[in-house]
Order: sequence, then structure tokens, then C-alpha cells
Amino acid sequence: MINNFSLINIYEKPKLYSKLSSQMIYGEKFKIIQKKGKWLKIKTGYDNYTGYIRNKKFLKELNPIFKICSIKAKIFVFKKNKPIGTKKFLYFASTITKKNEKKKFIEFEKNKWIKKKDVKKINYFEKNYNKIFRLFLKSKYLWGGKTSDGIDCSSLVQIYFLYNRIFFPRDTRDQIKFCKGRKKKIFSKGDIIFWKGHVGICLNRFNFIHAYGPKKRVVIMPTNQTIHHIKKTAKLIIKKISNINNY
Repeated sequence: MINNFSLINIYEKPKLYSKLSSQMIYGEKFKIIQKKGKWLKIKTGYDNYTGYIRNKKFLKELNPIFKICSIKAKIFVFKKNKPIGTKKFLYFASTITKKNEKKKFIEFEKNKWIKKKDVKKINYFEKNYNKIFRLFLKSKYLWGGKTSDGIDCSSLVQIYFLYNRIFFPRDTRDQIKFCKGRKKKIFSKGDIIFWKGHVGICLNRFNFIHAYGPKKRVVIMPTNQTIHHIKKTAKLIIKKISNINNY
């Protein structure tokens, strides 16, 4: 099955007041494991994440041709051959097909259009990971979130890989198991630093970007100051250091 909604919440249990565990953006594949009333127990195709979503009318197939490269891409409708912006968006890394095109626009569903400047071809590879992470700077922190409207630490790291169609686990604990580690005292660009329940990326030798719960947003902080602050306030030490270029 294919998610054809801008954003679908994945919950730990089949209840609306259950804890949010993750999200699916437009174009993500998933497998239905079990139907439970108005709920579906699912496993995501990209990272094998399991949880519960509300039962809706999803697509069975989608041939993705483009992916969203803007942090949020506004959806337009055409009336009397003129584009009119709606209040709906597709989020970064969403994948879409092409049904039609007009000058600066691509139609991905019936009378749902996206500006061409907001997409890249599906196989486009973005090497500049700093560019991707900085798109989310100042986005609010949301446990289980994976968009600019709310994102958590592990999803911020994962979003680079999702965009480039490379497998990378969803949760920090699984990322720690998956990543190759090394010991080092001097940090370098692309280093992924893991603590128990937290992760972020070195933008360079001195600066570190992460979705940080205590700050309630995505922030850039001096790397050594971050390590000291987390050790002092959360009593946590570094569990593993890897590098984004290894994957």
C-alpha cells in the first residue's frame, strides 16, 4: 500500500490518545499486518517500522518520478486555467508521480499541482547533507515527528538517508546497532554522535545540529558544549561515534 496523504501519524497503540511513535509522508510504502476496527497495524516499507494508523483509502500502487526537495511544497489547484494555492502541503522527501504538467507546475493527483522548483527527479542524490539538515533549523521538536512541522532527533538524522533512498533505521537505539563506531577526540564534518536516546550530526569540526528536546526545536550548538551539557543535565555519555559518509 502507498500513503497518499501529506502526513499520517503512526501510533504505538490503536488509540488516538496513544503515544505518537512515527509518521509517514506522501508516497511512503507500507504493509498491512492486521486490521483492527478503524485501525491498521502496519510495517513501513522504508525502515520496517511497525505501529498503528487510522484506516483510510490508500493507494495500491504509485510510480514515483519526483521527490519534494523544498522543506514544504504548497499544493495548488487550477480553476479557469489559473493556479490557486491551497492550505495543504507536501513535505520534504515525499515522492510523487506525474500525471500532467503546465509551464511551472506538475500534476501529481487529479487537479493537485506542485511547482516544478519544489521537486527533483527521484534518483537525484543530494551529497550536501548540511544543506538538508539546515532546512530543518528552528523546526519544533516533536517526539515521533519527521517533518518541518515537528521532528525528533533520530528522524532528523534519518531524513538525509530517506531523501536519498538509502536505508537507515528510524529509532536511535536501532541506529546505534546499525552504525559502525569508532573512538575519536577530535570531531569532523559528518560525524554522527550517539547517546542513549539521543543523536545528532556534526556540521563541521566545531558545530553540531540536533533536534533537542530541552530546547524544543532543531538547534545548532558548539559540539563540545553540547557534549558537556548533555553529560551535566541528562547524566549521559557518548555511546558511539560514526560518520554519515560510511553509508
